[in-house]
Amino acid sequence: MTDRIRTDIAHNARVWNHWLGGKDNYAIDRAVGEHVTGMFPNIGEVARADRAFLGRAVAHLADEAGIRQFLDIGTGLPTAENTHEVAQRIAPDARVVYVDNDPIVLAHARALLTGSPQGATEYIDADAHHPERILAAVEPTLDLKRPVAVMMLGILNFILDTDEARSIVRTLLEAVPAGSYLVLTHPTQELGGEGQGPAMKFWNENATPPVRTRTGEEIASFVEGLELLEPGLVSCAQWRAEGTQVAQYGVVGRKT
Repeated sequence: MTDRIRTDIAHNARVWNHWLGGKDNYAIDRAVGEHVTGMFPNIGEVARADRAFLGRAVAHLADEAGIRQFLDIGTGLPTAENTHEVAQRIAPDARVVYVDNDPIVLAHARALLTGSPQGATEYIDADAHHPERILAAVEPTLDLKRPVAVMMLGILNFILDTDEARSIVRTLLEAVPAGSYLVLTHPTQELGGEGQGPAMKFWNENATPPVRTRTGEEIASFVEGLELLEPGLVSCAQWRAEGTQVAQYGVVGRKT
């Protein structure tokens, strides 16, 4: 695993950890992160708003919607209020599978993402580009005959082809029953995010993996056919909260 760890190039999971105030990052991650912040000063606020959205969405699904299974794809480095912590605080029997393909994330997740005795918390090393492999690996931790919340926070922006991104979402949702949910966030150059364009160009030249923004219309296509929970597709900071708008869309949709 260690031969996959690159300390000479910034990596998204570690830079995101830096923006969230974490310590699991290298000098190159901090340098690139600070340069991006200089170009797009709101990026730290976006990272925090995205994390807070996760907490609100998981809490709603575990409490009011009665969801007991969560598939969190693109986990990132563990921090406060991870999916299993929020879900199992409400429902100790909740079962959570985390998915990521970064070796540092893998090491930290296996050490830190331990769940409640009544529930289950598992981590699988897989790539979002290959949803069939993810689905094959989640059982028996998750029962795909019962509703699942598929969490895709800030992950489809690394799938550069929009048709491929739609196909990935479709494959995942076709594998889960009615009553399942899709929880999604995605960066945009709308919502005051015009400055993300140059910052992402710098990122793609100096860090990995490459990333892109999408319009609200493009992001809406990922949840087409789902019943959207109020308030629909909005800035993630304003999904069932009174936060200041950030250039990151958030949405929760239910499969009917």
